[in-house]
Amino acid sequence: MNAKVLEAIKRSAAVPSMPQVVSRFLEIMQDPNFDYADVVKVLSADAGTVGEILRLVNSALFGVRQKVASLRQALTLLGPKRTRSLLLGRYLVDALGGKSVGGLDMSYFWRRSLTSSVIGSRLADVVQPRSRDEVFIAALLADIGIPILAEALPEQYRPLLTRYTPNGGTFTPAEEQTALEVTHAEVSAMVLAHWSLPDAVYQAVNLHQSDSPGQGEVPTIARILNASDRIARLLCEIPDMDAAVRACREATTFIGVELNVLNRLLTTVESDIEELAGALRIDVVSSNVYTLIAKAVQDHLATPVPVA
Repeated sequence: MNAKVLEAIKRSAAVPSMPQVVSRFLEIMQDPNFDYADVVKVLSADAGTVGEILRLVNSALFGVRQKVASLRQALTLLGPKRTRSLLLGRYLVDALGGKSVGGLDMSYFWRRSLTSSVIGSRLADVVQPRSRDEVFIAALLADIGIPILAEALPEQYRPLLTRYTPNGGTFTPAEEQTALEVTHAEVSAMVLAHWSLPDAVYQAVNLHQSDSPGQGEVPTIARILNASDRIARLLCEIPDMDAAVRACREATTFIGVELNVLNRLLTTVESDIEELAGALRIDVVSSNVYTLIAKAVQDHLATPVPVA
């Protein structure tokens, strides 16, 4: 990592500025004795924010049993930590959603990000339930360094972006380091820290491309992000099904779960993605790849293992 390059990117117009409502919200939340009435007053000034928080809290992803109708009720139910993550994540998505960056297919970008967030949060339920909220928001925002780098350093980044397409292959952190002296994971982590996301979120994002992130809560979150990103890429293209099953097995092995865990969650992933996309006002293209890969995984699990 080149600290000077990272600082220059941070100061560039490519990094979204924090809206006044977010700044005021963070000021209130810094007081350990804050009053939810003050939070409601600040957020109620933005009708879009109110509507999206209510849609998110009532979505299947959060498993609320009774419909939540008021912002005060939603904030109390979510709690301070989750409220902060969802609000900051919502504004970052909104700030990046309208960007049109040359050489980057933003529809594909958001499809992958949403898919990774849904897959990651479901895997976290199995691997490390207490970190589910951190995984949800971290997976959604782990790749925001890509559009930021595409805008800040377009000439250097364009050759790599040609591969950030369906069936376009991948590019490695080492290739980014060679071309830019920073990786998109480092840029994503820098922006999330700048926007005051929880430490565990930006630290895990910074680690998520590592093959050996270590042990502990944050490294486990990073492993889940790594696995969900691999699976999300498969679900956003039409891959070779045998290769897809191998990649799914590798991803689940990386976080220490059985392949049938992924098989179960694939049956509902498309509806979850559509719901999250609606809550965040992101247009995504429906795909039957989810069903195809789920069927391939099911077939693989149903095939008897040869006896040596």
